[in-house]
Amino acid sequence: MLRHDWTQAEVLALFEKPFNDLVFEAHTIHRANFDPNAVQVSTLLSIKTGACPEDCAYCSQSARYKTGVKRERLMPLEEVVASAKAARDKGATRFCMGAAWRNPTDKQLDRVIEMIREVKALGMEVCVTLGMLTRQQAQRLKEAGLDYYNHNIDTSPEYYDKVVTTHCFEDRLNTLQHVRDSGIKVCSGGILGMGESREDRASFLRSLANLPRHPESVPLNMLVKIGGTPLEDAPALDPIEFIRTVAVARIIMPKSHVRLSAGRSGMDDVTQAWCFFAGANSIFYGERLLTTDNRNTDADAQLFDKLGLHPLIPEGCNATDRSSTLKAEINITQPA
Repeated sequence: MLRHDWTQAEVLALFEKPFNDLVFEAHTIHRANFDPNAVQVSTLLSIKTGACPEDCAYCSQSARYKTGVKRERLMPLEEVVASAKAARDKGATRFCMGAAWRNPTDKQLDRVIEMIREVKALGMEVCVTLGMLTRQQAQRLKEAGLDYYNHNIDTSPEYYDKVVTTHCFEDRLNTLQHVRDSGIKVCSGGILGMGESREDRASFLRSLANLPRHPESVPLNMLVKIGGTPLEDAPALDPIEFIRTVAVARIIMPKSHVRLSAGRSGMDDVTQAWCFFAGANSIFYGERLLTTDNRNTDADAQLFDKLGLHPLIPEGCNATDRSSTLKAEINITQPA
């Protein structure tokens, strides 16, 4: 039975279990709900890069920090469609598009809706992340055929103002509610290693698990420390603590896809193997994630082969056969 009434003490108690007991419990729950050797694989395209007015302390695209990221306009429709076709022809099943906005204007949304419709016509799942939305904007995206909307809550409500001050935690929840009310699936997670405590990590996961419905996808990012941002010198998070966080996410959100997102470029194969065992079953694949590096594609293909993992192909997607490796996958990104 899915729970939406976790207490802080209960979630923190999971974090504090002996490692073997915690991971065994998480894997047991994972195996009961998913194929333990299937991993959902997404591609990612930055359709509008840089010049974001927000002050998120981790972000290379904030106009407030000197990170070397160049401002770029919204990509033309034909370039987005060409990228999606290339991804599809190489076996990708979900196409994710990100724009560095605080919140889109209705005119900007018009152009994104064109992209969604064209990519959907290719037989792919579509996810976008555009910032905060109004209820009416979420409904328009649903009518355009959008499958997923990504809007991370980033960290705990208690730690939130240490990371960003240009919006509040409640603003994130409001957008998630608009997305959920429209019928779009929710993709929401956060970033670990921003100086938060274990109590904050417990509160962050509890906030997601206690939503009226669990997010269908929960991205867990390890902070990528970017020069010029306030968090460029943040202390590194112990990989075992990251694995614990994956395991707790799996236990309290048993039917959600838990995604290893940013920061995989700094993880070795053993850390990732433990994450998959603890319940992670989704990744972004490709050598760029918006403006940061990701794992080398050959290394990912080799890791999948070593672990006996295979990509998950959602029903209704037009995809080539990828039964054993990731070698047919492709990720199209917009360079920073």
